[in-house]
Amino acid sequence: MAFSVAIIGRPNVGKSTLFNRLVGKRLALVDDTPGVTRDRRFAEGSIGGLSFDVIDTAGLEEGDEESLQGRMWEQTQAAIEEADVCLFLIDARAGILPDDRTFASILRRTEKPVILVANKMEGKPSESGYYDAFSLGFGDPVPVSAEHGQGMADLHDAIVEAVGESRAYPDEEEKEADEASIESRTLKIAVVGRPNAGKSTLINQMVGEDRLLTGPEAGITRDSISVDWEWQGRTLRLFDTAGMRRKAKVQEKLEKLSVSDGLRAIKFAEVVIIVLDVTKPFEKQDLQIADLIIREGRAPVIALNKWDLIDDRQEVLKELLLQAQEHISQVKGLKVVPISGATGENIDKLMETVLAVHKVWNKRVPTAPLNRWLEDVQYHHPPPAVSGRRVKLKYATQVKSRPPTFAIVCSRPEALPDSYTRYLTNSIRREFDLDATPIRIHMRKGDNPYAGRKKRKT
Repeated sequence: MAFSVAIIGRPNVGKSTLFNRLVGKRLALVDDTPGVTRDRRFAEGSIGGLSFDVIDTAGLEEGDEESLQGRMWEQTQAAIEEADVCLFLIDARAGILPDDRTFASILRRTEKPVILVANKMEGKPSESGYYDAFSLGFGDPVPVSAEHGQGMADLHDAIVEAVGESRAYPDEEEKEADEASIESRTLKIAVVGRPNAGKSTLINQMVGEDRLLTGPEAGITRDSISVDWEWQGRTLRLFDTAGMRRKAKVQEKLEKLSVSDGLRAIKFAEVVIIVLDVTKPFEKQDLQIADLIIREGRAPVIALNKWDLIDDRQEVLKELLLQAQEHISQVKGLKVVPISGATGENIDKLMETVLAVHKVWNKRVPTAPLNRWLEDVQYHHPPPAVSGRRVKLKYATQVKSRPPTFAIVCSRPEALPDSYTRYLTNSIRREFDLDATPIRIHMRKGDNPYAGRKKRKT
């Protein structure tokens, strides 16, 4: 059975750096600013042959329960409860500070194994802080440098000792069965939108717990946080992303990192839920986000959030559907679902739409009916003549799905107007029921079988 490891410590001791080191990717944002991490974040980590789930947490910051700092501390407490082992991280260069002692007293009250990890151990300035760490009462500290990857072998041995050899290295048959059942059919869904549109509230409503920090403050989410969820027997992975403001307004380095992290989540997702604030829908930034998702080839679904605030629902929905068709015309038949992340209204309808759009996004069209369509479309609307010569469309094939991508071999692809390519795109969408997903058509020139041959003498 897999086990989990939570990284605990005050702000700016290097928790997210160690998290990235253990998972082998730059998943968590890292910056010199204290308090960058706010939500707890999960990923699969490993050291050598040892595999486990690793949880990154926020630092200890003072504040009442209703404040942002208080809600961040609740997330850290939840991580301690969920974990099998706690890595208590200190900054050896800074030495032992009062917040470290506060964390030590909290962790001593838990029944979980605690491994004291002295980070930033590169160089002599950290030696005094390392020896001070013995006073915390957790035994010998494990000296590491998360930034440079030093001390990972000692950390490996400490984790194995804490969980036991049998749990650290389960039977291969059990391990393979776990991996096949968990990861094989996970649908990846990114939730994006402007700040304060209600993305984190929506995900909390979906999973049925306060998994992500929420509140009236805009821009609470910084990292792209993944949350695993099962809906009607289907395994899903939801990615909550930072709110995306207009580029001109994004000045701080940390916000730039947050936005780039959200863009990366879009690239790895299959379906993207674009959350719009129904009281301020289809603003310029909403349209730019939608255009980015379509250009990336992801399947978009519009979620009109805060629907519980609308009175004349029928008229408002009718108007918003018209606006969606007008403003996001790149994808015909775009799916729009009114929801309320606060009350849970229409969440099931949203997920049914997501799965339907995902099915279309994966659709493959057989070559024979595709070429019958090509003959028919040329008969009713032939390609235009360019410079006195008509462009001939020879045959078509689907080269890939996710999104549906087609190649059409023709005599002079460079001469075919964009307007005719758009006509083909709309026609193929209608013919094969490819609504609500991006479609790509590549015009290619066929090989000339006689090119390079010498003319036979007669």
